[in-house]
Amino acid sequence: MTQHLIRCLSICALLLPTLFFSACADGQHSAELRLSDDQEVVSVAPTDAEDPETELSAEVEALRRAGSWTMGNKAPQNKDLQPDSTCSDFPIIINNQVQAYLDLFQNQQKKSFSIWLSRSGKYLPLMQRELKEAGLPEDLAYLAMIESGYNQKAYSKSHASGLWQFIPGTGAQYNLTMNKYLDERRDAEKSTKAAVKFLSNLYDEFGDWHLAVAAYNAGPGKISKGMERYHADDFWSLAQYDYLAMETKRYVPKLIASIIIAKNPEQYGFADIQPEEPYSYDTLEVGPGLTLDAVALVSNCDRKIIDRLNQELSTDRTPLNQSSYPIKIPVGSKNLASKNLPRLHRIATTDYKTHTISKGESLSQVCNRYDINKTTLLKVNNLRNKTLVSGQRLRIPYQTVRYQLLPEGSSQAIAAATQDNLILHRIQKGESISQIARKYKVPAELIVSWNDLPSSHNIRAGQQLSLYIDQKNKTFQPKAATSIAFNSSKEDNVIILATQAKKTPTDDIVNNATVTINNTQTAKKSQYSWYNVQDGDTLWTIAKVFNLSPLQIKQWNNLQSNMIHPGKRLKIKDV
Repeated sequence: MTQHLIRCLSICALLLPTLFFSACADGQHSAELRLSDDQEVVSVAPTDAEDPETELSAEVEALRRAGSWTMGNKAPQNKDLQPDSTCSDFPIIINNQVQAYLDLFQNQQKKSFSIWLSRSGKYLPLMQRELKEAGLPEDLAYLAMIESGYNQKAYSKSHASGLWQFIPGTGAQYNLTMNKYLDERRDAEKSTKAAVKFLSNLYDEFGDWHLAVAAYNAGPGKISKGMERYHADDFWSLAQYDYLAMETKRYVPKLIASIIIAKNPEQYGFADIQPEEPYSYDTLEVGPGLTLDAVALVSNCDRKIIDRLNQELSTDRTPLNQSSYPIKIPVGSKNLASKNLPRLHRIATTDYKTHTISKGESLSQVCNRYDINKTTLLKVNNLRNKTLVSGQRLRIPYQTVRYQLLPEGSSQAIAAATQDNLILHRIQKGESISQIARKYKVPAELIVSWNDLPSSHNIRAGQQLSLYIDQKNKTFQPKAATSIAFNSSKEDNVIILATQAKKTPTDDIVNNATVTINNTQTAKKSQYSWYNVQDGDTLWTIAKVFNLSPLQIKQWNNLQSNMIHPGKRLKIKDV
């Protein structure tokens, strides 16, 4: 206990001077935790294998033992491991602090550093290419190692993100887009270009790479003021004073140690590292709102691969505020994806989740939580009143979208369809009940009744409507007298339409449905007629026109599923 207390006091003594300096406003990193307006808790670099607090304690203790901050030229204790500074284009200094990190990386933090070395194979080619084109030291690519551990989605408490850990202000300054759809700080290529530009500007200002790197962490203003205050002309002279936060002071020796080991891994005990494959991809121009599931489908690859290639996307779809987006897909899949994209067919379905009623929870609270109207919730659960009991389980409908590819030769048909009785429709600005009725081919008065609307004119944009469309039984006739009834035999307990009369489709109905019927005037003489499927047709809409059920059409035409495509001829029996 005594030894532990002494160690804690030693760490506090080393950190205490830095607690009274706040991060500079123009710094790339800011304080992760604040004790007060002018007190700062030292932040830590992201790690993957160890507890960050444990690693921070180990680093602070190692630097305490290293002694004063001087440039020095101390060689490693094991002369067989002495690095050749000429092998790096970044200025290598060997002093007590660098040696401390060499020891840490080979021992306490070896697991973390092994992970970083493995990931480096993925990003080094990209980063070194960009640095070389800008005329900067290629070994600056290892700066991303100590920043993020080469993790594109690394995120700090100070809101720094990505491989290069840009905070929002610096990211915006270097033209990285950040909104609810996109965070280009997590885009490997764009963030690297921004980091290269930032580093280039810092070197132009300081003319020294150690100072430039320190300014990348603390901000150029912080470094400039410190050099002026203490008449320091290099990083090591400035680091002797209690001016820089420990986050910045340890940043430079940590980078140098990382470069030394990364360029000589086997000599430092990292002999079994398997580097990841270099980062590469093709791009496909797609429209807004296309889900990553759909991208994976047209590219014929696993969804996880698309996720890894497009980590800058903040949602599971392409940005809705851009007319097109270059989505990243696996190398070699562009031709296939381009060919499959027009065949992509979107199917809107209704799924259900279960909600268990808590004590005192009301129907209104459940509806507000799931953004669903009371009428729908009552009908879906076959409830006759609004009284709920604690522990009661309710089915909550929600709309999902899945994708499939139409047969080759089909025209593009990214249109809504459904394979369930319940369709949830969100009213768009300017949309009317009559327009919705035409879209789903149901009477407007039925939509009013299903949703307990005062009238067909009493709706608003954003309102959700529930449409109960039966596809398993015979559907209604628009001109038949109808009544609404519960279908208690169905598992879903949805509303269906009970028709009171059966009529042959009129010419107007047939024309509105854009169908082709042969020999309709000689129905009694012919056993069947033919129907040519048009764009946007479904089995349900065709069955509705002919007063049939989708199941009948499937049986007459030996269809194995509900999928039909334009141009197909369907046999329609005269019944």
